[in-house]
Amino acid sequence: MTNLKSYFYLDPAVTFLNHGSFGATPRPVFEAYQNWQLRLETQPVKFLGRDLDGFLNESRQELGRYLNADAEDLVYIPNATHGVNIIARSLKLESGDEILTTDHEYGACDYTWEFISEKTGASYIHQSIPLPVHSEEEIIEYFWKGVTPHTRVIYLSHITSPTALRLPVEQICRRAKTAGILMVIDAAHAPGQIPVDLQALDADFVFGNCHKWMLNAKGSAFLYVRRELQHMIAPLIVSWGSHPTPETTTGSTFIDLLQWTGTKDPTAALTVPTAIQFMRDHDWERVRQECHVLLQTAISRVCDLTGLPPLYPLDSELYSQMGIAPLPPSRLALLKSRLYDEYKVEVPLTQWHDRQFVRISVQGYNSQEDIEKLVKVLAILLPQVAL
Repeated sequence: MTNLKSYFYLDPAVTFLNHGSFGATPRPVFEAYQNWQLRLETQPVKFLGRDLDGFLNESRQELGRYLNADAEDLVYIPNATHGVNIIARSLKLESGDEILTTDHEYGACDYTWEFISEKTGASYIHQSIPLPVHSEEEIIEYFWKGVTPHTRVIYLSHITSPTALRLPVEQICRRAKTAGILMVIDAAHAPGQIPVDLQALDADFVFGNCHKWMLNAKGSAFLYVRRELQHMIAPLIVSWGSHPTPETTTGSTFIDLLQWTGTKDPTAALTVPTAIQFMRDHDWERVRQECHVLLQTAISRVCDLTGLPPLYPLDSELYSQMGIAPLPPSRLALLKSRLYDEYKVEVPLTQWHDRQFVRISVQGYNSQEDIEKLVKVLAILLPQVAL
């Protein structure tokens, strides 16, 4: 496996198996980011007041090519949670409407839909997808049982956060379109970890991060809205774009409303093309495949250690570069602190319903030695923290 550790600033004393939480940025991308920041500070008025729209358009064009989407249907936002807030607050939900999701969703986004449901009288419904799962067809069958005549919105993660399960959103999007249900996709973990083709996906709304698996600087994410639905979008922050002039308009009301929300550092968004080029330069499809194979080994080794079966077929595409392995009942907080404080292993331990997991991320900077250390340390600690 090609190891790209020298390209990252990560502390060499830490076994870093947690790319999924906040990502990590390669040196060439971070240097480009800093160059954009320096350029901004050299002449802030010209940069922000006269040049920024053009810079952002160029960056959106490159992002659009990467995601197979028109740049006019994309706008940069700070993070995925920002995206779900824009969508949830823009939809005119009413009492009796149902938003259908799974019981695998990210907490902050769940809280957003719960907040909106309390305000509108709509119902936010979690359809159970029990683990283990064995196929995409099984997931679809479980999920579609939750659809009713009152289902107005389906909200799904492309790759879930607590369980790292890749949901068959393409097939569910097609069924939702036939049923006249709006489709919202949380792609926080998808771009960079798996190929994302927004035209083929054909969802109504998609938001995703560029700072995670796309390797870009923090504070870069995107929102995609199907062209014919862009009139529905209301900005979280009302600013100059609500009253554009011929000199200031981008030509898109959707972009005008969301792109400029007041003074901020926009340079992370401008660095996205550099992150995309870094992946091209390093044959990222090959890197992803090598990472998947190493992750498959990691999950298998942890399952061998605990005697617990894996929660999805290890030879499947139901997970990619991030996956979970079940743990026996443990004092999870103590295990987490000892993993890092005593052994410098950075890896998330999650509780989902009444089950405990280790969620392992494998990125191009990881190696077989990282997996060996994780397994060795778990073998030491698990008996000591057992319930």
